[in-house]
Amino acid sequence: MSAGVYDSFAVEYDEENANSLLNAHYERPAMLHLLGDVSGRQILDAGCGSGPLAAELVTRGADVTGFDNSPAMIELARRRLGRTVPLTVHDLSHPLPFADDTFDDVAASLVLHYVQDWDAPLAEIRRVLKPGGRLVASVNHPFVRQINALHEDYFATREYEEEVDLNGRTTTLTFWHRPLREVVRAVLDADLRLRVLDEPPPSSETPAEVMPPRIASGERSAFLCFLFLVAEKPTTSTQTPIA
Repeated sequence: MSAGVYDSFAVEYDEENANSLLNAHYERPAMLHLLGDVSGRQILDAGCGSGPLAAELVTRGADVTGFDNSPAMIELARRRLGRTVPLTVHDLSHPLPFADDTFDDVAASLVLHYVQDWDAPLAEIRRVLKPGGRLVASVNHPFVRQINALHEDYFATREYEEEVDLNGRTTTLTFWHRPLREVVRAVLDADLRLRVLDEPPPSSETPAEVMPPRIASGERSAFLCFLFLVAEKPTTSTQTPIA
């Protein structure tokens, strides 16, 4: 998705992100749980948006750097984070403007599903990670699109559009669907070791008024929405040198 599209609804997106079930009480707590103790760690927030995840990581003692494709989102992030967190406008599909072996973790929160080709971005993420460093990512769960569009080819990597409500404003977002096997393939081909695939429940601290009724009643333990992964850069390369 182009930067201009997000620029047009950056404020509404930020407001929705702050309190919604899917962002504030599901995706962000799950990302923070997977990242664990971040005190003193160098973290790149790839596709940082307006900065809510970065702000929480800073509060927890991390040294955060962020980028996003949308200038409007970066401006909102600067307002939230101040001038002490390095932020830049950058497109994840282009080479990253950071040195090799810079970061302990790369957090990619709901960003990779906007990218058609994962191979180059994951190679760049691997490059900027320190040996033993981790990619912690969340993406649209591939099964959800199949449930909502049974007529489409689940096994094809393809573009699709979805209407979403952003704090009362309806807009259309464009995503890339990829089957689970393609998610795993791209991670492994980037010479990253897949450590976690997760489908967590909402945070236990979710207010009752926004909790899905079937989960609040105990009928179900979770809902299908996003897929989370943790992948680690090996401490020694396992890639075969090119002759």
